[in-house]
Amino acid sequence: MTPNTRILPYGTAAIADAASLIRSGQPVAMPTETVYGLAADATNGEAVARVYEAKGRPSFNPLIVHVRDLAAAERIGIFDDKARTLAEEHWPGPLTLVVPRREDSGIASLVTAGLDSIAIRVPAHRAMRALLAAADRPLAAPSANASGTISSTRAAHVMRSLAGRIALVIDDGPCPVGIESTIIACTGGAPRLLRAGPLMIEATIGSGDTAIEAPGQLAKHYAPSKPIRVNVTAPADDEWMIGFGSVAGHSTLSRKGNLIEAAAALFDRLHDADAATQPRIAIAPIVDEGMGIAINDRLRRASV
Repeated sequence: MTPNTRILPYGTAAIADAASLIRSGQPVAMPTETVYGLAADATNGEAVARVYEAKGRPSFNPLIVHVRDLAAAERIGIFDDKARTLAEEHWPGPLTLVVPRREDSGIASLVTAGLDSIAIRVPAHRAMRALLAAADRPLAAPSANASGTISSTRAAHVMRSLAGRIALVIDDGPCPVGIESTIIACTGGAPRLLRAGPLMIEATIGSGDTAIEAPGQLAKHYAPSKPIRVNVTAPADDEWMIGFGSVAGHSTLSRKGNLIEAAAALFDRLHDADAATQPRIAIAPIVDEGMGIAINDRLRRASV
C-alpha cells in the first residue's frame, strides 16, 4: 500500500514526476482520451505486477500497451496490411489493435498473459503522449480503477477507487471520449472485433468473422501443453518443478517468496516448463492472498 496518493495538475513538472515513478517501476494514473489509465513500464514485469496488485485484479488478463506512434508499435508487434491501414486511419485515437507479438519485443510476458499476440494503442491525449515521451518506453495501462468497479473518467474517480494504492494521479480534467477503446484483432484472416467502442468501423471487419469476444477471454487461450499439478512440495520423477519460497524446483517463481516477483515471472516459468523434457509440470504452493490470489487463479485455469 502507498501511504499517500498525490494528485497533481497536468503540466511539465507533473509529467516529469510521473516519468520518474515509471522508470523506478511504479504505476501512475494518467488520463487518456478514453478513460484514465494506470500506466506502468511495459518492459518491467514487476512494475506490471504492481498494476495488478493496485487494481486487485482477479486474474492476469492481457493489458493494452500504449506507444507514441506506428513506428514504435511495429517494433513490438507484427502488422499486416490490414492492421497497418487501420492504424494509419485511426491512430492516434481510441483504437486498440491486437497483432502478433514480435519475439524481440522486450515486453514483459505478464503484459500479454503469455500469449503470442499483443494489444497496442497510440493514444491521442496530451497527458499520456507527454508521459510516453518523457518515460521513453512503452506503457501498459489498463483502466485506473479497482477491479470490478466503474472505469474512471475523472481524477476524482481514480482517487475514490485507488487512493492509498498508488503514488500519483495526474489530473487533466474529464476524459473527452469516456468509454474504453475499440479493440480489433488482426492476427490472421479477416480482422475481428473483440470489443465495441467509440470507433464505429464495422465496414473494415471481414463479414465471415465478426464475433465479439471480451478481452479477458484471451488469457484463457494460453495454457501449457502438459498437465499441471499445483500445491506440490515434492515433485514426481516425471515432473518439471516450479518452486516458490522455501520449496525449491528446477526453476522458481521467487526464492524470497515475494509475490510481486512471482507474478512477474509466472508466464516465463510456465514457458520454461513447457519446453522442458519432463512430460508433466508441478508447482509449489502459493499463498492465497494479495497477488497470490491472482497467481492461483491463473494456475487453476491453466491446469484445467
